[in-house]
Order: sequence, then structure tokens, then C-alpha cells
Amino acid sequence: MPPFIRTVTIQNYKNIASCRVDLGPLMFMVGPNGSGKSNFLDAMQFVSDALRYSLDHVLRNHGIFLATSLRPRGGGTHFSIRLDFTRLSGQEGHYVFRIKADSSGACEVQDEECVIGDDRFRVRSGKVISCSVPLMPAALPDRLFLVAASGIPEFRPVFDALSRIAVYNPNPREIAKMQQPDPGDILRKNGGNAASVLRRVGPEVQETLRTFLSRIVPLITGVRPTTIGQYETIEFLQAVKGEDNPLPFTAFEMSDGTLRAFGNLLAVFQTASTRVGGSPSLLIGLEEPEMGLHPAAASVLLSALREGARHCQIIVTSHSPDLLDNPDIDVDSLLAVESEDGVCRIGPVDQASRETLRERLFTPGELLRLNQLELDDVDGNAPEITLFDMSGR
Repeated sequence: MPPFIRTVTIQNYKNIASCRVDLGPLMFMVGPNGSGKSNFLDAMQFVSDALRYSLDHVLRNHGIFLATSLRPRGGGTHFSIRLDFTRLSGQEGHYVFRIKADSSGACEVQDEECVIGDDRFRVRSGKVISCSVPLMPAALPDRLFLVAASGIPEFRPVFDALSRIAVYNPNPREIAKMQQPDPGDILRKNGGNAASVLRRVGPEVQETLRTFLSRIVPLITGVRPTTIGQYETIEFLQAVKGEDNPLPFTAFEMSDGTLRAFGNLLAVFQTASTRVGGSPSLLIGLEEPEMGLHPAAASVLLSALREGARHCQIIVTSHSPDLLDNPDIDVDSLLAVESEDGVCRIGPVDQASRETLRERLFTPGELLRLNQLELDDVDGNAPEITLFDMSGR
């Protein structure tokens, strides 16, 4: 499936000074702890959250304080994010915004632009300065204008797609809890509504989950949602020595590693459902999904990620050589992340590594073990990047 987001451009977000990154259907971000991998995914999540909640709340929730000079290279009062997309209602376009702090420290959307096909709008400091659609709603300086524009059919596909970007780091404790039922449209970041999502995706996706989970945890023979009183939970069927039939175990009785593996698989396959009301998520991020897995299970996880990328775009952060220990991994799906003097740099891997991988002399995992997957100094790290259409149309 063609990728939803073709290019991500970020300036001044946390420790990311400036990057422009091209994305494919399945991407792996590799780099040392603290280099900025999670901040890249956090920027993607910021776009989604800022379209669903108040901007002030989202800034605080993401740990961004624009009134202080905490941004790299001294640019402490503003940041920008641009997403170029390839397929929304059969059209291409982009969405970009710049958020800054005013003299009092309050946040303001300084500039915002959305283009989808022939339709576009441009907003600057709370004023619509250009638009292809008549009778646009009023703009507010402390709110992304795309929220208001989502009521207009031309811009609704952009809002729907970007507001459903989700970055996952499943929490076994949240999955193990008895959960309040909800519509299950999209999995929460911590997996706290896993039972509702599993019920919504239906038997076909449940069987796919069971197939991959049983390869990771061989004794598991089934997984299904179940109701206990007013609550829901996950029930796992597991073979037990001396028993003729698998026994049911609730999520509370399962290991953290099993629950985390299940949560990541559900995040990946939730978009495969063809049921009415299924999640239309087009891009998800996964934070170190190999965590807690036996190294031998890494190849199963890679197979699941590849299968999931047929339904949605996936970006994975990873430290695992075992996950990348496959000669068929496309070199263009690898992004190297480095930190120099506290400033994050993101881009393709260096040319020597690319040639080595293309000639299949090593796998990406073997190069990662040798600490040889380094950042290409040429591509993807230009210090000045034009984010907006300067013609102001």
C-alpha cells in the first residue's frame, strides 16, 4: 500500500533542530538512547492531539514550554511541523503550522496552511489570509484552524486522517485491568481499551492476532474479548500440561511480555478490520515493540509489521539488532538518528552502509550490532528548510 505521509519536516521541536525525512510504508528509526527517536514520533502525535484537544493542554501534555529557551540552537519561542501526504480522497497535498509564544508567553498559531488537491487555506495569527473555499469559519490565534475547517467537506479528509495518527507504547498493567466498554474505534496509546477494540475488529482480525501471538507465545491457542459484569477484558486460551483442552486465562493472569506483545499486534492490525466503524488510521508509531520479547520472536514481530504495513503506514523505533536481522529489509526503510551536542539529527543511513546492505554483505541487524548504521551527513539535515508556500496563495 502506498504510504500516507510522504515527507515529514520538523523545525525546533524539542531537541530536533531541523529535519526533512521521506517515509515509506514501514520505517525503522535506529539510534542511541536519548538521540531523539521518540521526539520524532512525539511530533507526529502532537499533530493528532492538537486537532483533538486545546492547544494549551497539548503543549503542556507534551512537555513543551514556549516561553523558555529550551529549543535547540536558541530558537526557544517557536516550532514548526509539516506533513506532505500522498493519498487523501485520491489527492495529494500538505499540512503545516508554526506555533510560537507571544510577549506574555501565551501560545499562538503564527502560521498555518493546508493544501489538498486544488483546495487550500492559509491562516496567519488568527486571520484567514487566503482560501479557495468561500464562507470559511472564523480563525482563532490559539487554535489550529483545521479544527474549524473540518466542517467543510473539502478539508474534512485531512482532519480525519491527521487526527487519527497514533503512537503506541502498550502498558501491560492497563491491558490487564478490567476495562470500561467503549466503541473501540481506535486503540488507546496504552492499550486501555484493548477489549473493546478486539471486539470491534471481529473474528478475521482476531484470528490474525492469534496466529502471530501463538508464534511468539507458543502455548497460546486463542484470544478473545469477554465480559465480566459491567466490564470487559481479554481472555487468552492456553495449552496446559495434563489438560485435554486449552484453559482460559484473563489478561490479569498473563505475563507482562505476553500482554505487551498482544498490545503491539492489536495496534498494528486494528486497521485491517473491514467492519463498519473500523478505524481509518493511516499512520501509527510503535515505541520499541520488541521490548520484553525473546530474541527468537523478533522475526515473528517483523513479519507482523510487514503484514500490518499492507493496511496502514508504520514507523518503529528500535534498539533491536534481532528485529532488523533480515537481509530483505529495504535500506530505504531505515532512518538513522544521532545527537550532537544535544541536537537531534535524522536522515538516511550513510552511503557505505547502504552499499553494504544492497550487496547483502550484512543485514541491518548485523551492522547495528557493529555500531555501523550511521547517519548520512548529506541528506535530510539541511539547516534551513522552507515550510510554507511563500507566494501566500
